[in-house]
Amino acid sequence: MRTTRDRIRHAICFEIIGLLLVVPLGSMGFGMDAHDIGVIAIAAATVATLWNYAYNLLFDRAMKHWRGSVHKTFALRVLHAVLFELGLLSVTLPLIAYYLGIGLWQALVMDVAFVIFYLIYAFVYNWGYDRAFPLPKEA
Repeated sequence: MRTTRDRIRHAICFEIIGLLLVVPLGSMGFGMDAHDIGVIAIAAATVATLWNYAYNLLFDRAMKHWRGSVHKTFALRVLHAVLFELGLLSVTLPLIAYYLGIGLWQALVMDVAFVIFYLIYAFVYNWGYDRAFPLPKEA
């Protein structure tokens, strides 16, 4: 399993790179001010950072218990990313609606767009992170 220090590095790098990508893309894609997208993105990133640490720790413990290893197959990586984003969506949806003063349906459309972006980004990032910082064979 990964150390606490490694999990913190993983989460912080994930959020910084994600913000650098999502603010300009979100601003262009939704035709909104970068400041508003930035506020939403930073709030979501803060929630996501905390969720990221807890979720990955729980997911790894469950994998270690059920599979005896934390090494992920392609299918497990997909499941990992989807479950992470669903948990995050339940918190970010009301935040987006409230801050932007929009309805829940509009916020859902916006949040789903962010989820799709982060779903793909999370898969690519985690795969790259595991290649850059590989787990020991006995993990």
